[in-house]
Amino acid sequence: MTTLFHSTLSTSNVASESVATITLQDAQSEHAVRKFEHGSFQASGSSTSDHDAVCGTGPLMAEEADRSDRSSSGGRAYNTHAIVDFPHQSLISFIDPNLEIAMSVGGPRIKLNNGAEIPAIGLGTWQSKPGEVEEAVAYAIKEVGYRHIDCAWAYGNEKEVGEGIRASGIPRSEIFVSIYFTSVNWIPYGYGITSKLWGTWHSRVEECLDQTLANLGTDYLDLYLVHWPVPLNPKGNHPLFPLLPNGKRDVDHSWDLRDTWKQMEAVLKKGKVKTIGVSNFSEAKLEEILPTAEIVPAVDQLELHVYNPQHKLVTYLKSKGIVPQAYSPLGSTNSPLVADEEVVKVAAKHGLQPVDVLVGYLIAKGIVALPKSVTPARISSNFTGALSAAEKLEPADIENLDGLAAAGKQKRFITPPWPVELGFEHWPQLL
Repeated sequence: MTTLFHSTLSTSNVASESVATITLQDAQSEHAVRKFEHGSFQASGSSTSDHDAVCGTGPLMAEEADRSDRSSSGGRAYNTHAIVDFPHQSLISFIDPNLEIAMSVGGPRIKLNNGAEIPAIGLGTWQSKPGEVEEAVAYAIKEVGYRHIDCAWAYGNEKEVGEGIRASGIPRSEIFVSIYFTSVNWIPYGYGITSKLWGTWHSRVEECLDQTLANLGTDYLDLYLVHWPVPLNPKGNHPLFPLLPNGKRDVDHSWDLRDTWKQMEAVLKKGKVKTIGVSNFSEAKLEEILPTAEIVPAVDQLELHVYNPQHKLVTYLKSKGIVPQAYSPLGSTNSPLVADEEVVKVAAKHGLQPVDVLVGYLIAKGIVALPKSVTPARISSNFTGALSAAEKLEPADIENLDGLAAAGKQKRFITPPWPVELGFEHWPQLL
């Protein structure tokens, strides 16, 4: 039983039918043991350190520790494809008209521009205590059905993520593994592995990647991302956040992002990664690399939630065949999102929790969401609750949630002090 939604996705002088396939996993005790779950990103200007602001490791109260979330152009044609799986084969009422809904197993999946399928919900692994990640990853994969794991070199837990994947007993081939290439860190998310290239490694992509592969105990990644479009001095006074004598971030202004992307394409061609993408790239930054790119980024991971929906950028990404991926889907620690009047209203209307609505809202819009927890009950409820919400939300609900930012509630929670113009709307002046 399949419902199809067809439309045209154009890129430059080529138009192709955009198709998405979605299946969802039905909620068995979908609201089990749930409290409002918050992200732990802190806004710039707070007591959060640079590492916390960029890597999402802000200080948490003890009781909040596991409630944090981290949670081509030029005439190319694309096929946008999403899948959402439910054990009971419930049909999701997908909002995005560019998506085709079908049934499948393993949770929602969105087809990338290279034909690979990425699970629409992933397990975040940042800010977890030593010893917690392995159990959380194994449980999420084996008991709940996650197939996308989000981690990072900077988190210091890649080895645990790899151990958790192996402990799950599920074949590596069934897991989507993505990693972000940031200055010196990679971050795997969901079932599969994702990691990121940190700024201080922009000139040494393969070297950074090899470290991550060794940490994870795998010979390839499903997804590798450039964490920030900010090359940092690789010979600076700090491996993550080098500073100039005047106290400003030591940005390597001589390095060209296009060269970073060429190296990303090279490791893809070598087979060390299956898919490459970016993170925290605005339209302006993407336009720096797209004109010369052989391979269009498959994913752009961004801070996306009801208070920072970035409608214009998301529309741009989809026009280029780039799938948006949301970190901080619940905002930050003590964020107002879960208590927002409209969010609470929509949740009550459908018998959901506000957290379900916040994550399901993104999935229903064809955006990959990355909530985080190490508590089994919450790992399960984050998954089933969000998919239930994605199934139940109606077009009017999506429209109302889409309008919250424009109604004066626009807010970013992640604004690290990069002394460069990133090209985002609603970004505080930090130059």
